[in-house]
Amino acid sequence: MRKKITAAAVGLVVAGTTVIATGSASSHGYTDSPISRQKLCANRTVPNCGDIQWEAQSVEGLKGFPAAGPADGAICAGGNGRFSQLDDPRGGNWPATQVNSGQNYTFTWRFTARHRATDFKYFITKPGWNPSQKLTRAALESQPFLTVPYGGVQPPETLSHSGKLPARSGKHVILAVWTVHDTPNAFYACSDVQF
Repeated sequence: MRKKITAAAVGLVVAGTTVIATGSASSHGYTDSPISRQKLCANRTVPNCGDIQWEAQSVEGLKGFPAAGPADGAICAGGNGRFSQLDDPRGGNWPATQVNSGQNYTFTWRFTARHRATDFKYFITKPGWNPSQKLTRAALESQPFLTVPYGGVQPPETLSHSGKLPARSGKHVILAVWTVHDTPNAFYACSDVQF
């Protein structure tokens, strides 16, 4: 009887620890449309992703992009070395969402911890960028093509908003940046698109 009670107590401690650990790891958000690299990893669409396959929502880094934030070459991982597989261009072979030049597109975020938001910004790579190189500020347009102010409000679990895609052809990366209102951080998501 004593062994059963001890085993049950150990089981409860392990379960409680798992809930606490999972609660801290399952936070924040990512883009689902166009599908982000971290979501492709979480879906197991892309192999060899490392830790990001379990934490698609955790690509968090300092806010203030492009003046601040993650370093060049570490933008897609939000400057987080644990998720460096997101910065690997994979020879330009990340799966890409089909889009049309100039189309009105609906961007969708999924949140697992709904921090209050200052805004959502979308940057795109310049014409002629090299998809087989890591993403840098020089490869991106200096200004977002879409900014959605959010005024410090907490978003719902899923948030969509629309904007017009720039004129482009070929393969590009859209960098989505969710600026958190009440922390020094932002969340980053790179989505590969094919015009």
